[in-house]
Amino acid sequence: MKTQENSNWKIVSEIDLVYRTKVKNSERPHVTSSRYAYTLLKDSWDPGKIEFLEQFKVLLLNHSNRVLGIYEASSGGITGTVVDIRLLFAAALKASAVGLILAHNHPSGTLIPSDPDKQITRKIAQAGELLDLRLLDHLIVTSENYYSFADEGAL
Repeated sequence: MKTQENSNWKIVSEIDLVYRTKVKNSERPHVTSSRYAYTLLKDSWDPGKIEFLEQFKVLLLNHSNRVLGIYEASSGGITGTVVDIRLLFAAALKASAVGLILAHNHPSGTLIPSDPDKQITRKIAQAGELLDLRLLDHLIVTSENYYSFADEGAL
């Protein structure tokens, strides 16, 4: 006798963890400074949005600090954006990243981190420790310059 419980296995979703790249490791950008990370990130930003709305991106790095990819974690409004840390770490784990450089823009052009900026940085750093994912830096990006939490000793 078949019961409803026994046939439910057919409707369970399958999870497949795959990271595909066409870029050789030797061809990936090698991040050696906050300035270079800023350059890579700024080049990935839509120039029409950097001074218009706030976005949050993550540079995913391998053990040699070579870039595996850039993940756009969120896109928000004029004065803020909400980052779902679970999705951020899902992307990092799927790419087999071991290092993270966070970045978000301030459309106002200010380079001073807000209290929410500091809070999300701490929260991601703590979560990363549990997963052996190092938070290397958090950059505030504008079209003209950047602020580095690591360079300023705020990490």
